[in-house]
Amino acid sequence: MAITSQHVTGFVAGLGVSALTFYLYKKNQATVNQFLSDHGIQVSSLMEHDPQSMSIKELIKAKEDLEDIIAEKEYEESQAAKKKPSKA
Repeated sequence: MAITSQHVTGFVAGLGVSALTFYLYKKNQATVNQFLSDHGIQVSSLMEHDPQSMSIKELIKAKEDLEDIIAEKEYEESQAAKKKPSKA
């Protein structure tokens, strides 16, 4: 199946719509994130905000999330170490 002008047109149109959507999201990011947060969807990254401006509650949540990630990584590394055959 060859690539036709319809494929190229569809790709360019999709790329344009994606770029426009991303622009509109970034322009209204705080509003969109608040709307999603109100509906139970957390979009923000752990360190999106300056730690100095975060509340105690936000800092504790970020700390707990980081501790969970560290524990998962340590567990994965310990499991990987157990699976490696030892050289004798």
